[in-house]
Amino acid sequence: MISIKSEREIELLAIAGNVVYQTHQYLKPFVKAGITTLELDKLAEDFIRSKGCTPSFLGYEGFPNTLCTSINSEVVHGIPDNRKLKNGDIISIDIGACYKGYHGDSAWTYAVGEISEDAKYIMEHTEKSLFVGLNEIKPGKRIGDIGAAIEEYAKKYKLGVVRELVGHGVGTTVHEEPDVPNYGTRGTGPILKEGMVIAVEPMLTLGSPEIVILDNDWTIETEDYSLSAHFEHTIAVTKDGYRILTGPLEGGDNGKE
Repeated sequence: MISIKSEREIELLAIAGNVVYQTHQYLKPFVKAGITTLELDKLAEDFIRSKGCTPSFLGYEGFPNTLCTSINSEVVHGIPDNRKLKNGDIISIDIGACYKGYHGDSAWTYAVGEISEDAKYIMEHTEKSLFVGLNEIKPGKRIGDIGAAIEEYAKKYKLGVVRELVGHGVGTTVHEEPDVPNYGTRGTGPILKEGMVIAVEPMLTLGSPEIVILDNDWTIETEDYSLSAHFEHTIAVTKDGYRILTGPLEGGDNGKE
């Protein structure tokens, strides 16, 4: 069942989402050659807890860490470890934070030092596809409109759309109904209503959209080892559009001291 959130619930979700946003801003200066993904994970966990939140992903269905750190051809669910980032890598960092039982969820892909033109291309167009999808959101539109817009954009730039992984509702659990695919047909799927909260998260590839799961049963990688990028915001449907919850708080404290 798709839940409609009250104004109070949306404010709690916005606080959680803002802590996710702050965590991304906090980590950015540390994303450089030589740091390990496990070191980034520790920094993120400590920061999230310092803000009165708990990490949403830690222990979720057995996931062992705070962050999902997915490098180069890894699409999602990379487990932080002792690998050091190298100049030229790209890394998707997926962050979840829980505040008073409500979750925020956002992923962003970052460049490590000087990256290739291909890496710049996949990052640029995956990020743009996110906002193309978000621009479809307002009451009366349908979930299929979001996916169709993302898929049309990806095809225009000859990028692969991973079909097995989708966005989702967000609330008192990290993943709720409805599924929000990055492909689809306009005019199909659940109707968007004011108060719905969803995560839109295009995961695009530079080559084939086919994926494989690694031996750790979590990390998902492109089958052809082509680069992948991942961008995600949690949003609330408003009466005339949408509000990004995983961004700066509206008119509030955003942790900029």
